[in-house]
Amino acid sequence: MSRIIISPDSFKGTITGEEAARALRDGWSSVAPDDEILLLPQADGGEGTCDVIANAVPDAEWKSTAEPVTGPDGRPVPGRWIVLPSGEAVVELAIPSGLPLMKVKDPRGAQTRGLGQVLKAAVQAGASKLSIGLGGSASTDGGVGALRELGVHFLTSDGHEIGEGGRGLMELASIDSSQMVAPPAGGVRLLCDGTSPLTGPTGSAAIFGPQKGATPTDVAYLDDALAHLAQVAGGEPDYPGTGAAGGTAYGLMVLWGASIVSGAQEVAKLTGLSEELSHADMAITGEGSFDVSSLAGKAVATIIDAAAQTHTPCAVVAGGFTPEGLAALDARGIARVSLTELAGHASRAMAEPAHFLAQAGAQLAGDFHAH
Repeated sequence: MSRIIISPDSFKGTITGEEAARALRDGWSSVAPDDEILLLPQADGGEGTCDVIANAVPDAEWKSTAEPVTGPDGRPVPGRWIVLPSGEAVVELAIPSGLPLMKVKDPRGAQTRGLGQVLKAAVQAGASKLSIGLGGSASTDGGVGALRELGVHFLTSDGHEIGEGGRGLMELASIDSSQMVAPPAGGVRLLCDGTSPLTGPTGSAAIFGPQKGATPTDVAYLDDALAHLAQVAGGEPDYPGTGAAGGTAYGLMVLWGASIVSGAQEVAKLTGLSEELSHADMAITGEGSFDVSSLAGKAVATIIDAAAQTHTPCAVVAGGFTPEGLAALDARGIARVSLTELAGHASRAMAEPAHFLAQAGAQLAGDFHAH
């Protein structure tokens, strides 16, 4: 009997990490029913981070705001976060301010007010410290929407509040944080999954704007808008990770004193990943699309690295792999299974992810026990 750890991230837009883990388990068990399987889904600060932590940490408790909060396009959405037994609150930006909440993508107008409302509620509820998962955002507003809800005023030259979203940033003349809600005594950590700076060719607007509906013209406009925000707010806009979540990492770092950490590594600590891998015979991870960026700060990279440290064989399951991604895995001797290859077409793999994840689990079990 072998011990198998199944630790996927979510397959963005198709299936959650928990659902993916169960499907992989079902496939593996169909071939090797006597193996012991532990499901330990992971996240890197993006969608599903709170679910992963809540399911892995005993006595973690979900909390909700008294009223709905403001979604990224202004419509009301639920405000939720989790509190750990230590008193630390974990807030996930994607829950109140995520891209899937948009009726129609609005790269210049989408904002992060809902995130700020949840943060304020968590502070008022007595959070001893805050961890904020940054990923999956709908907006490129530099976190201004969230900071407004925390009491910061972003003013035009004639003393009025600037407009909503990224489009309002060019109007900014001054910032008044004298009435800002104080962060918790234990501090604020930003769980990020990348190292993009605020602006430039690898910055927030350039890299993440297109998936939020930004045209090349929008990208150029938003990049200029974020650069203008940095001129007024100061700080270190080139610091790695400040571009996360449409520059929300930058805004919270400069104006609320938050620090940027690896989301995947922090989630791995909270879920006890390394300890579990130390007595496992095989580790399986995965995500929707695997490329070279997957090995730079993503949850999958953290699992691959942790498995290497414990000398645990590892396999990656993904919807698809780029040639560079495949080469990187081959160089490290890591097995992989493509759902697109199993399905014969990417659209079919995305339409039936659980079915093909189960096939992938069965294939990996067959290969593992054949050796």
